[in-house]
Amino acid sequence: MEIIFLGTGPAWGLPEFLCECQICKHMRRLGEVRTRSAIMLKANKNYLLDCGPDIKMQLEQNNITHIDSVLISHEHNDHYMGLDDLFPFKRTKPRDEFTPIEIFCSEQTYAEISKRFKYLESFAVIKPNIVRKNQWYQLDDVAFMPFKTYHGDSAKGSVGFVIRFLENQRTLVYTSDMMDIPRFTEELKRPDYLIIQSFWLNEPIENRPKHLSFQRALDFIKLFEPQKACYLVHMGDGDSIPGDPKNKMLKKYLPNPSSCFKKFFLISTTCKCEALHLDTTYFF
Repeated sequence: MEIIFLGTGPAWGLPEFLCECQICKHMRRLGEVRTRSAIMLKANKNYLLDCGPDIKMQLEQNNITHIDSVLISHEHNDHYMGLDDLFPFKRTKPRDEFTPIEIFCSEQTYAEISKRFKYLESFAVIKPNIVRKNQWYQLDDVAFMPFKTYHGDSAKGSVGFVIRFLENQRTLVYTSDMMDIPRFTEELKRPDYLIIQSFWLNEPIENRPKHLSFQRALDFIKLFEPQKACYLVHMGDGDSIPGDPKNKMLKKYLPNPSSCFKKFFLISTTCKCEALHLDTTYFF
């Protein structure tokens, strides 16, 4: 089994186009790039978690030439706008040898996706499947259960996924973007692996986009209690950096002074798991 982190960045990627904040400038100096968050799970088949506008480049860079199913967490562009780039999987096959790629998402999410990509269904590139929260579904060698997450009124179809690999019974939880989980059930607890959002380092005074900060993610990590490893995704550049004149930009958020970290630093923790990991590929 293999987890490939195709991208771990936020909605506009990092460094962000036109941005000269200290975070983006530092990333350019390092030559570091974080594309939109997407994850490939490779077992007997290939399962893609979210399909943003960087997907073509991400698949090419990782030499991925086949996708069986796509699980889409919610109806924001950075999580589904790459669906048209799945068309070459059909275009490069001989006639009558292509099976439509199965898409799984909530009803609210597909209502938005279909406004833009209904033609992909008509051309049999994708086959949509509506999933219900807290119900299990099986795909060959994996089973998954969507669970409701809160990501604001612009993403009413937002869900995370519990994924079970049937060959070894290991479990993975993928939260995608969220601010909260309205109902935390027993099935979410103690996964082997947790993939959780960490949009800011500090929790902001005002959480307009309804994202999860690393500060609040730590509380959820304790609640999930991952047994082997925890991975951070959808990491952004919205934190204000002391002394940065670009803190006046709309995308910058002031930290809650009563609880913010006093310095920016990298954190590693056991928390009943090996570490907090960044962008890479893992085998298990």
